[in-house]
Amino acid sequence: MPLEFALDTFGDVSNGPDGQPLTQAQVIRNVVDEAVLADQVGVDYFGLGEHHRDDFAISSTEPILGAIAARTSRLKFGTAVTVLSSDDPIRLFERFSTLQALSDGRAEVIVGRGSFTESFPLFGYDLADYETLFEEKLDLFTKLVREKSVTWSGTVRPPLKDQRVFPPLGPTGLKVWIGMGGSPESVIRAVQHDLPMMMAIIGGAPSRFLPYVDLYKRACEQIGHAPQPLGVHSPGHVAATDDQAREELWPGYKVMHDRIGRERGWPATTRDSFDREADHGSLYVGSPETVAKKIAKTVQTLGIGRFEMKYSAGSLGHEAMMRSIELYGTKVVPMVRDLLA
Repeated sequence: MPLEFALDTFGDVSNGPDGQPLTQAQVIRNVVDEAVLADQVGVDYFGLGEHHRDDFAISSTEPILGAIAARTSRLKFGTAVTVLSSDDPIRLFERFSTLQALSDGRAEVIVGRGSFTESFPLFGYDLADYETLFEEKLDLFTKLVREKSVTWSGTVRPPLKDQRVFPPLGPTGLKVWIGMGGSPESVIRAVQHDLPMMMAIIGGAPSRFLPYVDLYKRACEQIGHAPQPLGVHSPGHVAATDDQAREELWPGYKVMHDRIGRERGWPATTRDSFDREADHGSLYVGSPETVAKKIAKTVQTLGIGRFEMKYSAGSLGHEAMMRSIELYGTKVVPMVRDLLA
């Protein structure tokens, strides 16, 4: 597939012009406006992450994606990711087949296990069933996407026999990616289910994921599957200059990482570590030229077919994100294409 450029967000609760946090309702409305701008400036895909906590506004992606579908014309859109372990595969299929009908085939879904666990107790699932829930639900969901009527049995729900689910997918079907955060087991799972793989690289040099790319290709060869596209999801922010981009991003980046760090026992983030990540790691922050060079290097290193930048970060304001989206689409993307030509 041609190289695609994507953006995604978790609907981070951002600050308004007065420096105070916006309501989650306003953040959701802003996200729709951000997607409309992404469509206008030529971004290929716009993804929404699912979370169930007060620092991220998006817990239900599909209603927001429906609003985006109604206000865009060419943009592909979907999730980043859907936490399949605590969802129902049949209801997920119905929601996305409806989005496909609404948008004339522009919807996609990236399924994963998620990096947060709030959805498990919220929806009544036991974390002890973490692996079984995801594997069985992924098996059922891929069958629903690929077969007109499904016969299936497992341990997480009653069996199905010659079951049809409506509305059916149209002629374009539904593209399903599997998200992975860095384990060989996730790579093998993607190959076994014949799915493209989105790699969440949120820290360290992108090259550290080369062994997973090599494993994916070797496993595809051994199992007899043609390799599917690979993608990278990483955080970033674009501004007129490197200094401006870093100064805009740093406060919200620190608040977000320190809160998550306290929950997980990590030390507080320092400005030195932030700058090192921007210089040498997987934080794509800077001027259009700086970000474009870094994306081009990642594309060449890992051989990916889609680069997806998480453009929101904690309290980073809506106006700064809108400028970042505009620069990403109008400046960064053409520069990357020229660098790779």
